[in-house]
Amino acid sequence: MKLTNEQQIELHGFNNLTKSLSFNMYDICYTKSKKERDAYIEYIDEQYNADRLTTILKSVSNIIGAHVLNIAKQDYIPQGASVTLLVSEGPVTEVPTDSFNESPGPLPESVVMHLDKSHITVHTYPEYHPDEGICTFRADIDVSTCGEISPLKALNHLIHSFDTDIMTIDYKVRGFTRDKGGQKLFIDHDISSIQNYIPEKIKTLYDMIDVNVYPEHIFHTKCKLKQFALNEYLFGYTKDQLSDQEQNYISEKLKKEMDEIFYGRNIVGDFK
Repeated sequence: MKLTNEQQIELHGFNNLTKSLSFNMYDICYTKSKKERDAYIEYIDEQYNADRLTTILKSVSNIIGAHVLNIAKQDYIPQGASVTLLVSEGPVTEVPTDSFNESPGPLPESVVMHLDKSHITVHTYPEYHPDEGICTFRADIDVSTCGEISPLKALNHLIHSFDTDIMTIDYKVRGFTRDKGGQKLFIDHDISSIQNYIPEKIKTLYDMIDVNVYPEHIFHTKCKLKQFALNEYLFGYTKDQLSDQEQNYISEKLKKEMDEIFYGRNIVGDFK
């Protein structure tokens, strides 16, 4: 049984459904030398340091109407960072009428959502291939909320906060709440796809795959950029400095790396 805008059901106590959003983004790069690789890792590590990640997560908490109780953040050596925000219900006067609608959430300047209790975390993972020039940066963001709203409303801002080649997004509703008669409610809003929370302009840029388990309230969406422009993946130089053979070789390696991440498996043999 679900709660919807059209069907307002009086609850027994607090709506204690837990909604969890996991947002993973990947940035791919190709470097020709160890010096360039180290420079890329240093650049990406500074670009997404603990202070900037904290700013991003604070904006997420504002979008869902949360009050930050505590911030723990850490930059790691040689690279990587982690930030955790503990948050509680923020000062809101009412829950907006579009709380249950499948639509992209606001950006930080439009704070309209309600939150009861939650935590928001991010961890980053810069890494590189041991033998080839491939470098990959991954950021994992988790937003977990209790109450009437979904953390999917923060997805729009998260997508805009990162330069993303590939995204994997998971959403899960856990637990149950009860109506006045004691009947369990296992979800309080209609959802058909995570894609409905991504702006149309963003969706036109990506190939997308959904894997959803509707009876279990589990939703999964994978996204990979459609267009491939080699210069966007080279660090410290441009394709004009490469021969046609080098351009083809590097393009093949990059596309294979992105396909392996997107499909979640190693590709053996030549890239097709």
